[in-house]
Amino acid sequence: MSEDLSLPRILCIHGAGVNAAIFQIQCRAIIAKLKDKFRFIFADGFLEDYAHETVTSVYGEFAPFKRWLAYRENHEPLDPVATSQSIVKQITDVMEADKGTGEWVGLLGFSQGGIISSSLLWAQDHIADESKRPLPGIKFRFAVIMAAPGPVVHIDRTGTLTKPRHLAHAGEVLCKFTDFPDEDQEDETHLVITPTLHVHGLRDPALPLHKKLYKYSKKGTSMLLEWDGDHRLPIKSEDVGRTVSRMLLLAEKTGMEFYYDDDDAW
Repeated sequence: MSEDLSLPRILCIHGAGVNAAIFQIQCRAIIAKLKDKFRFIFADGFLEDYAHETVTSVYGEFAPFKRWLAYRENHEPLDPVATSQSIVKQITDVMEADKGTGEWVGLLGFSQGGIISSSLLWAQDHIADESKRPLPGIKFRFAVIMAAPGPVVHIDRTGTLTKPRHLAHAGEVLCKFTDFPDEDQEDETHLVITPTLHVHGLRDPALPLHKKLYKYSKKGTSMLLEWDGDHRLPIKSEDVGRTVSRMLLLAEKTGMEFYYDDDDAW
């Protein structure tokens, strides 16, 4: 069967220490369930990174490994504008190279890719001048944020914008960030308003940081799905089924409509 290039598209953004090819393999169970409803397009980070031994033991042949942001204690801070421009270039290049014709409807980001996804949504929600947004002309309907830590990052490719409180600049070493918002504060300039689904593994060592990113999503626009796993994507049928069902529910809440048949049961 030939690929349906008219399907709505989801931009997929990998975490640190892997790359687009590895992330596509990691998403295979989700893609298999949704291949008739979306096309999944994968972008590579622009910085090289060290991979965890569990990654190299399975995916060593897929090196080099990539990242999007500075996040380790031994990372040097980066120039925020140059970093923003590099992030945007990596994403824009893969979007423009794709042969699909469907609407860019969503984002799927894991770990550091979830930070980038949340940050792209924040920009489209809050930057009034569309020409200064990271992706002018693109308005994602939703994002799926999987096992991603806070904070949201200010992606300013023009160097002309004022970073609000509680956002990190794009070159900041994220493990050193401390300016997280209070849960009940009245100022909402840091909040992501576009609908999101946050997926948290309850045995993930970084779960407290994932909960901090979840608090950047405005109440009433976000959903939370918890599953019994660590820092990885769901692969068991039950967990994948719950994740896919919530993804479709999220998309439908933005006005998308889907045809279902018996093969869609999970």
